[in-house]
Amino acid sequence: MIDREHPLSLVRQARLLEISRGAVYYQPRPTSEVDLALMRRIDELHLEHPFMGARMMRRQLQRQGIHAGRRHLSTLMDRMGIQALCPQPGTSKRHPQHKIYPYLLRKVAIRRANQVWALDTTYIPMARGFVYLTAVVDVASRMVLAHKVAITLEACHAREIIEQAFARYGLPQIVNTDQGSQFTADEFTNAVLSRGCKLSMDGKGAWRDNVFVERLWRSVKYERVYLRAYAAVSEARSDMAQYIDWYNRERVHSSIEDRPPEQAYWELLPKMAQAA
Repeated sequence: MIDREHPLSLVRQARLLEISRGAVYYQPRPTSEVDLALMRRIDELHLEHPFMGARMMRRQLQRQGIHAGRRHLSTLMDRMGIQALCPQPGTSKRHPQHKIYPYLLRKVAIRRANQVWALDTTYIPMARGFVYLTAVVDVASRMVLAHKVAITLEACHAREIIEQAFARYGLPQIVNTDQGSQFTADEFTNAVLSRGCKLSMDGKGAWRDNVFVERLWRSVKYERVYLRAYAAVSEARSDMAQYIDWYNRERVHSSIEDRPPEQAYWELLPKMAQAA
């Protein structure tokens, strides 16, 4: 949009485009090594104790000899897409102009594949920097139907993987997400609703609503991410694809009668859907 080689000055271009001059001259700084190490520890603590907000996180880190201010911790948690999973006023990161859909899974028995899909995004630390992993999970079978590693939290990534899942596995009755702005954006909600699926969204800080995906994140991080230090985004993408393929085909789950998710998915899929 801004052409730095154009005869018009940058100030004049900014004025014509009605954007701030600060946006033109601003050069983003890479995250410091100290902050990356701190974000890694925040991620580990959040996975173990998801109810911790910035204040409690600060006290816990101080006990471990790590000193950081509450506001700085809050800033890093926002950057990571992390918030305490407990009732709290006005802390949801949803977009104020986006519509929020009601939670539809309360007291619903989920026994069939393609009955309910769940989506979520998690922070993945690398040796230098971080990325985000978004996944679509069939709740009944725990199978990961589609996933994507990206460097930003945007609705286009959520739309891309839900459309991949539609193309590969058909349509679910309900798609459940949290209230993150990437899931409340029209680009994503229209992709779901236009297919005739119902859209369900977790309540604020209600960890139990999307607990199936939270269990996946725990497995991903402790069985893979924390054992590695990805040097590049391409390496993270490749390794996540390899792990999720193994997770679907080989990793057994006691909650689905010691079957791997892929086996459970096809066994729990209604016969009419398989024939189609």
